Amino acid sequence: MSFFNKLKSRLFKSASKLEEGVDAIVGDANAVPPDAVTPAPAPKPGLLDRLVGRSGGDPAARRALDDTMLEQLEDLLIAADMGVQTAARVTANMAEGRFGKRLSGAEVRALMAQEIARIMEPVARPMPLYPNRPQVVLVVGVNGSGKTTTIGKLASQFRAAGKTVVIAAGDTFRAAAVEQLQVWGERAGVPVLTAPEGSDPASLAFDAMTKAAESGADLLLIDTAGRLQNRADLMEELSKIVRVIRKKDPSAPHNTLLVLDATTGQNALQQVEIFRKLADVTGLVMTKLDGTARGGVLVALADRFGLPIHAIGVGEQIDDLAPFDPEEFALALTGSES
Repeated sequence: MSFFNKLKSRLFKSASKLEEGVDAIVGDANAVPPDAVTPAPAPKPGLLDRLVGRSGGDPAARRALDDTMLEQLEDLLIAADMGVQTAARVTANMAEGRFGKRLSGAEVRALMAQEIARIMEPVARPMPLYPNRPQVVLVVGVNGSGKTTTIGKLASQFRAAGKTVVIAAGDTFRAAAVEQLQVWGERAGVPVLTAPEGSDPASLAFDAMTKAAESGADLLLIDTAGRLQNRADLMEELSKIVRVIRKKDPSAPHNTLLVLDATTGQNALQQVEIFRKLADVTGLVMTKLDGTARGGVLVALADRFGLPIHAIGVGEQIDDLAPFDPEEFALALTGSES
């Protein structure tokens, strides 16, 4: 199965909500205006019910793209965690040159996918590789975001591409995290450097840089403890890791990847704000897109911050992390056909 087909099949929660919502909106063309007084023997499901339910609309229906329809589409995108500003931008662009035209649900979804892809195209970039040896990649994020599995998958992919990789288990406070990373290291055929439980993670990072340089490694991937952005002590510890790394190599870390959990929704925006200040984030990886009905948060992140999105994950297997493709993502998110 291609990654696009996997993405499309696993983003069913987001895609189905948007697909059903668009069909409900298009099929709402003959709805009774809210100020009309018309007796009804039995209440029918409202538009919101149809947006989040399975009743959907007539797939053959067509509706003129007017102000009311645009407002409904905007609300639908906001419900998918796209955020108010981004949702407004998408719908405004959809209306440009098409206002008043009668469109089917499929046509609306295709336009939506086109505008989403346009927003995300500038940020779809692979993680850059530099001549520095070792190239130091610091991986940060909050608890449970998927940092450890992301590191394992990246290590496997870089090794398959012919790079020599070393992993440093910088979450020295959780034995389970180190063990999990060692399992991934074995799968990828990559050495994992560890330190005794409770050791200073900044010291481990410094030592790992020395050992990686001595071995001639191309890449050093440094895991960090899950930081809760409201814990000042943990966030200060992350700043210390960055300072110590820069004592060894002023140009390091060469990449700082922030791993985000898609199921956190709009909270991901706050995480980016905070981690950018503390660790100078250079790129994003979004995980668990298969576990949320609100995949639109990735569009909001691209629109608001413009940070490179290097990869997205939709599962736990080694090949469930792939370079971010804006067109494929937009099609999968909206339930559109390729």
